[in-house]
Amino acid sequence: MGKKELGLLVLVLVIGAITTALNPRFLSAVNLLNMANLIGLFGVFSIGQGLVIITGGIDLAVGSIFALLGVVFIDLLANHDVAWPLALLFVLLGGLLIGVLHGVLVTRAKLQPFVVTLCGLLIYRGAARYYTGDATIGFGYAEGLESLTWLASGRSFGVPNPFLILIVVSAVMAVVLHRSVFGRYLFAVGRNEEAARYSGIRTGLVVAGAYIVSGGLAGLSTVLLVFYTNSVSPSAFGSFYELYAIAAAVLGGCSLRGGEGSILGIVLGTVLLQILQNLVNILGIPSSLNFAVMGGVILLGALADQELARRAKVGVVARA
Repeated sequence: MGKKELGLLVLVLVIGAITTALNPRFLSAVNLLNMANLIGLFGVFSIGQGLVIITGGIDLAVGSIFALLGVVFIDLLANHDVAWPLALLFVLLGGLLIGVLHGVLVTRAKLQPFVVTLCGLLIYRGAARYYTGDATIGFGYAEGLESLTWLASGRSFGVPNPFLILIVVSAVMAVVLHRSVFGRYLFAVGRNEEAARYSGIRTGLVVAGAYIVSGGLAGLSTVLLVFYTNSVSPSAFGSFYELYAIAAAVLGGCSLRGGEGSILGIVLGTVLLQILQNLVNILGIPSSLNFAVMGGVILLGALADQELARRAKVGVVARA
């Protein structure tokens, strides 16, 4: 655990203690299990966002991907009687293909990640609304989903399955990011893509790989979120969730300039955001201000990142 992660863990404990002091029910079993479930739901796709940010990119299309894949997923199960393993595979492959599309547009067409994913945000949301005629879609009388429902929204050993899935995803992605060649290349590209290219790294494949992983994790998150809500309103489902992912990644130590971040930090950032939302509710702040709180968190994280970069630069000059 690095200094950033340790500092973030201390911050989580401090804010958790403050929240408990304001309302002891924060530590109730019901609230903790509900928080664990939400941390699992939001943590999975935040990890994907974090990988993209480490390369110096950004993915603004996450929420709209949820809407598009969500309506297709429910339609396959409820209206076309597709077996749930095939529907699940379709959604996961759909997320991966969207990641491939983003990666190709960024690396081959040389478009800015902001432009590519902003267009995706609009296109996927519009396609989802057209697909259902802008109507909310639910499972209806779909049968044979008991196993999938339990996997996506049930509990094992008293712990919500989405939280356990997050632990598994975090462990795998921690190995990928911190113990593999691909992970080292991600950091190298984020710090200086041109230098990485001159050193022989195929930077295009590395950047595309980050978007593909992000798309795959978005596909997995779609399934978890669909069973959390049990229906999808294409105009609202997943709306602004990309902001949540960006906030979690930035809070977790991912630099918006690229080249910095960790899986543990992103998970802790997700935990901190959930505790902050609990604190907002306890203080009686209207839920309509949740996005304002997230915007403020992203701004504070960006300012802190800028200050740390300035201090690091001053330190290098002083040593020289």
